[in-house]
Amino acid sequence: MTSRDVIRLVLEGKRPPYVPWSMGFTQEARARLCAHYGCSDVEIPLDNHLLKLGSDIGFFTDLGNHRVRDVFGVVWDRSIDRDIGNVEGATLPEPTLAGFRFPDPLDPRFFDGIPEEIDRFPERFRVFQIGFSLYERAWTLRGMANLMMDFHDRPAFVHELLGVIADYNVAQAREAMKHDIDAVYFGDDWGQQRGLQMGPRTWREFVLPPLRRMYGAVRAGGKFVMIHSCGDVDEVFEDLIDAGVNCFNPFQPEVMDVYSLLPRYRGRLAFHGGLSTQKTLPFGAPGDVRAETRRLLALGSEGGFIFAPAHDVEGDVPLENILAAVETVQRQPEYRRAQGPRVPST
Repeated sequence: MTSRDVIRLVLEGKRPPYVPWSMGFTQEARARLCAHYGCSDVEIPLDNHLLKLGSDIGFFTDLGNHRVRDVFGVVWDRSIDRDIGNVEGATLPEPTLAGFRFPDPLDPRFFDGIPEEIDRFPERFRVFQIGFSLYERAWTLRGMANLMMDFHDRPAFVHELLGVIADYNVAQAREAMKHDIDAVYFGDDWGQQRGLQMGPRTWREFVLPPLRRMYGAVRAGGKFVMIHSCGDVDEVFEDLIDAGVNCFNPFQPEVMDVYSLLPRYRGRLAFHGGLSTQKTLPFGAPGDVRAETRRLLALGSEGGFIFAPAHDVEGDVPLENILAAVETVQRQPEYRRAQGPRVPST
């Protein structure tokens, strides 16, 4: 049974032979893993089950001095956060789209290399990623404070802006589905440590309708919908299921009770994440990481769970803690039997 088969079982609400995983790392953490494994690509020794495709946020232009510009014209200062960065200014300083030209959702740079990556990892579950896919794309263009006020003062503009962004995403997802992929993974952070940033009423009025259209297009294409939203957003899980979501990430234990939510939603919504990146990974001992990982694997053994740290692992996490998680999931007996000689050396 391939990794692709195992993920399909999880998303279909069936019991897999073992708990699959897909772990993400920042550039610094990834470089340390490469040095440890003596490799140029940690995807091989990690044996992640998800094959991530596409360009996610779309950083294409290097402006120098740790600054980049994405395809929407947003400039990001990456002098501190080298993986994403901080937005500089507002590309839409006024609440209007007049004069603003959206980029081409079919820009070939988003799809370059997809066939080659699938050929390289044919056994993995293929996921096309669209990062900053709606609300986040809106605030990066308008500025977060401006957009929050627009929800109240200029609702028509917000509906227009989110609608055009959704059009863009639907077009890109449909193009991606011309390739032999399995799912589209939408990233869009709505939460904070307690509740939704804009509150559930505003979220349902402005954000949910375009989400339904985006997710519906993917489901109509016969593919799975996987989403990422940081923070405490479990109050809208029922809305997300109704809109067509199959899998939710990052499943943060600091903001939600993963041990009650997974059994409650098993069979209707799968989860990807679960291992604490705010406490256990950076501040625990390797034994703490192993214990929490084993507990999550036991929880997910009945299905509905893809193991991962709750977010990309930062560079300040001790290497021993990273390896404790990796080695624990790779030592699942059923995984070793299923993969046979493909099992990477750790």
